[in-house]
Amino acid sequence: MNDTLLEHIEREVLGWQGVTTGDTGRGGLQFSYGRVELGHLHGSSFADLPFPKKVRDELIGQGLASVHPPLPDSGWVRRKMDGPEDAQAVIELFRMNYDRAKARAERRAALEKE
Repeated sequence: MNDTLLEHIEREVLGWQGVTTGDTGRGGLQFSYGRVELGHLHGSSFADLPFPKKVRDELIGQGLASVHPPLPDSGWVRRKMDGPEDAQAVIELFRMNYDRAKARAERRAALEKE
């Protein structure tokens, strides 16, 4: 995958309110919402994203992601990026995590107001 597609992913995900980026410490680009990591990119090769195990199993079963080799028994998944369709799939996985993290933050904020 070329840098243009990486830039597309970064531009899209950073366009969502509250999302920030940082270095993973291992050369990857991490996306976060508050203190919650949404996932990270390993150059133009693949993306790693954390999900609850049930969601991970569904994503793998649907062929949308694969097992994360370093942590095969965790909720982490890996999505290889070979072309534009993979870049769009990665954005959709990040969006799933963003929506979960944002909803959790909104519930927490509502509880604090009570």
